[in-house]
Formats: sequence, structure tokens, C-alpha cells
Amino acid sequence: MSVASPPRAPRATASGPRSVVEERPLRYPDTSSRQVMSRRGWWLVILNFLLPGSAQVLAGNRKLGRFGLGATLAMWVLVVLGVLAALIWRSLLVTLATNWFFLLAAQIVLVGYAVLWTVLTIDTLRLVRLVKTGGGARFGIALLSVALLVVSGGSAVYASQVAGTTRDTLGAIFGASGPSVPPSEGYYNILLLGADSGEGRDSMRFDSISVVSVNAETGAVTITGVPRDMPHFPFADGPMRDLYPDVHEGHADPDCGWGSGVNQLRTEVEVCRDGDALYPDAVAHGSTPGVEATKDAVEGILGIEIPYYVFIDMDGFAALIDALGGVDITVDQRLPKGGGPAYEGQPADEWAIGWIEPGAQHMNGDTAQWYARSRYTTNDFDRMKRQRQLQEAMLAQFTPATVLTRFNEIAAAGRAIVETDLPQSMLPFFAELAIKAKEQQVTTIELTPEGGIDEYDPDYAYIQQLIEATLHPPTPAPSEG
Repeated sequence: MSVASPPRAPRATASGPRSVVEERPLRYPDTSSRQVMSRRGWWLVILNFLLPGSAQVLAGNRKLGRFGLGATLAMWVLVVLGVLAALIWRSLLVTLATNWFFLLAAQIVLVGYAVLWTVLTIDTLRLVRLVKTGGGARFGIALLSVALLVVSGGSAVYASQVAGTTRDTLGAIFGASGPSVPPSEGYYNILLLGADSGEGRDSMRFDSISVVSVNAETGAVTITGVPRDMPHFPFADGPMRDLYPDVHEGHADPDCGWGSGVNQLRTEVEVCRDGDALYPDAVAHGSTPGVEATKDAVEGILGIEIPYYVFIDMDGFAALIDALGGVDITVDQRLPKGGGPAYEGQPADEWAIGWIEPGAQHMNGDTAQWYARSRYTTNDFDRMKRQRQLQEAMLAQFTPATVLTRFNEIAAAGRAIVETDLPQSMLPFFAELAIKAKEQQVTTIELTPEGGIDEYDPDYAYIQQLIEATLHPPTPAPSEG
């Protein structure tokens, strides 16, 4: 019994009906013409890039081509939906972009699409039949295929890496977080702390203390700087107020901190007292007893509720500045770099390892860190202003272009230096507010002598009135016409 031979593609004839070669040259080309094969090769490669799967539908395995077209169509639908969500439903997009399971699914899909694009590109080169094309076209088509594959597949791989990095970063920073709470009098108040862990965590004191107040509707940001040595402050209701019903008192024991400054609290609570007994839920909510005590103190000073904190480890602060590409700062006065004088009265020129000169500067991480730390030729209040200036410069540098092009570096630096009890469930809302905040001027309040605050005997009633008037300015009375 004979077996039927598979059908062959019909050949062109000199006469009769138009040949299949002429009607479908992409699938049944005239392989004897290098010009035809070269032109066909260019078309197939470009079609594969513009609409993956189309080359197979026109000239190869239609089943593979239909699968590629379906995947491409699905990807474009997702892109269009993402653009529409960014325009009309931004909160949904941010919610998905900060969801661990969605990011994992996106990473898998993007990797799968990159693999599919690679398979389709290799198959397209097979369909081109490079040996039948012209000599110059042969190398040109191959190089174009590789270049387009790098652009398309590389973009998908990079996007999958961004999704994976985002997922890992969210898990590292927000692994344990506090409960979600509504805004207090229209604001979310976040305690921002900075310290150098390199000095030893057992004796670490907060060098920078401020509160970021974000308007829950407009996104307007107010940053209040609290002097780290502010003395004899009251506490909000809580375990520390039970210990100090009136004001915080100083200590004679150097292990528990000298004086009564706010930055002494971490050492007092976590080294000299049983912090876990005072704040038994702190660790479970992503915080520490020392941070919770500092929250209670700053709440008592400012008269506002502060449910969350963000701690920035200044020992790795330079890495974040470098990840952002540096920051732009206008320096008012010459500042030394270095650890300070070896003896009282030693001139700065003898111990400084370098200088930050006055004028507009684009600072890298090392210079910005010295700018924030320098204090030996100025006072703590000047340093507070510089730290606030640096915070604003960093906020300005967090542009979409910077985050997109330096995302992995920023995420890696953030994982290394940031601790917080902000709940991950509230990230979409805070991200939405951050976008609104970029469009507005940041308001700053410095509780310093320049702002009318006595550094040795602060008037806490006046401070609370100042905060209230700044966050809730009186509404102008309507004018009578």
C-alpha cells in the first residue's frame, strides 16, 4: 500500500492562473531571487517586532503565530488599561503596583513574554532563510533581529526585575507594620528620625528629629523640626507620662543620657529601663520601645497625634543620595568635613579633611552626608536647617524619570537604611498623596530661637498654638460687598 506524499507548494508557471508564489510571496517566495528573499526577510523581522506572531501567521507555523498574536494582544490590552487607570483611576493602579501577589504575577508574565519573544525571533530568522538572501542583507537582517530582540525582550526582562525588586523591597521594609489608622484632624503625621547606626546601636541617639505632616486631602506637606536637645518636655498619654506626669527630667547616670533632651529617650528606655514592659506591642508592630517613647514625647511637644515613624540610618545615607544621582543644594557658608577637633579650640584648618564651599552645588552622597552632619563650626539649629534643606532636595529629586532609570539602586539603598511601621496596606494612599505633594511647596517649621522658641525653657503651649495655626490656618471671613 502506497503512502501519499505531503502536498508541495505549487511553483510558478509561465502561463495560466496567477501563481501562489505571486499571491503569497511571504509564505511561498521565489527562493531563486536573492532580491525577493532579502526584501521578504526585512519585512518578516520588522513584522515580528511590531506585532509578534504575525511573521508566523504569514509565513510559518500558524498555530505558534496565533499564540504569539494572542499574547501580544493581551499585553497591549493590559498596557492600555494601565494608561487609562493612570489617567482616571490612579489609586487602583498604585494599589496593584504595591500588591505583593500582583507584582509576583506581573514578574512571571513579563518573563514568560520575554521568552516567547525570543522564541518568535529565532523562529522568524529560520523563516527568513538567511542563506537565500543577499550578502549585505544577510548580515543586516541578522543584526537588526538581535537589536530588536534586545530592545523588546530586554525591556520585558527589565520590567520583570523592577516588579521583583519592588516586591522584595516592600517585604523588607514593611515586613512588620502597625495598624491602619484614619487621619488625625485631616493630617497623617509621621515621625522622621535619623541616626548613625555605625556608632553602636546600644548607645545610638537620634541626631535628627522631625515630623512630616501630610494633608490627607491635598497632599500638602509641612515639616516640623524638633531640636534633639529640647529639654523638660511633656509626654502625651502613655507609659512615659505615667513616669513623668509633668515634664521629662534629666539623669545623673551617663549610661542613661545626660540632661533631659528628646534624643536621650532611646537610651533611657531601651538600656536603663525595661522598654518591652513599657511598650509590649512595639516590636510586633514594626517599632521599638525607644521609638514609641520618642513618639509620645513629640506628641506632647507638638500637641498632635503621630501614629507612624520612619527611621533613616545615616550610616548608609550616602548610598541613597548617590542612587538618586546626587542632590542640588545652595550652601550658605563654608563647612568643614571631618570628625571634629582633637582638643578644645583647635582650628578647623588643622583637623578638617575637606571643605564644602559656599554657592550652588550638586552634591554626591558623601558630601551631602557631611553637609547634614557638620556642626563644629555652627550650632545645632543651623544643622537642623541644613537637614531640612537636604530633605526637601531629596524630595525634589524623586522624579518619575529618576526613579525609573535608577530604580534598582534606589530600592537597594532604601532596604539598607529605612525602617518604618507604616502599614503596607496604606501604601497606595500615601503614594497618591506623594504625587499630589510634588506639585506643592513644602512648609517648614523650626522650633529654634530664630522662630521665637527659648532653647532652654521652651513655651510648649505656644509651640502647640504655632503648629495648630500652621496646619489649620483660619479661614478668611468673606468680604461684604
